[in-house]
Amino acid sequence: MPPSSPSLDSFDFAILAILQRDNTTPQRLIGEAVNLSAPAVQRRIKRMEQAGVIASNVAIIEPAAVGQPIFVEVELESERTELIDGAKRQFSQTPEVQQCYYVTGEADFILVITVADMGAYEALTRKLFFGSNNVRKFRTFVAMDRVKVGLTVPLPG
Repeated sequence: MPPSSPSLDSFDFAILAILQRDNTTPQRLIGEAVNLSAPAVQRRIKRMEQAGVIASNVAIIEPAAVGQPIFVEVELESERTELIDGAKRQFSQTPEVQQCYYVTGEADFILVITVADMGAYEALTRKLFFGSNNVRKFRTFVAMDRVKVGLTVPLPG
């Protein structure tokens, strides 16, 4: 949460729990579930959106319907700040990179990538990794089965 985030109470957490399951739930039904009026729910949601507690409202697309999920460990040649920042920028601006984590350990980054097929992945590796003087090595992991994907944040209450 941003530093200026509001303090959240049990009503806010109950509203967030419902929205995490289905953000299209009508405010009237949310109000009934948490014992608030629909306008009170609307005000709380708006406040949490403005404060950045609710980051966005999106449709979650099944990755397998549009491509192949691939996981990549990336190790950089140099850990100079400007080179790390450059890698962060490049990964952030690449649409196929769905998630990017700057991590500790042998790898510097863990990427979650979605591509249409292995040909598209090869083209992406040429652009992101082989075309970069700062990538020492990368390791690719292809998911055989998606066992669990958690998109909800555990909430108190």
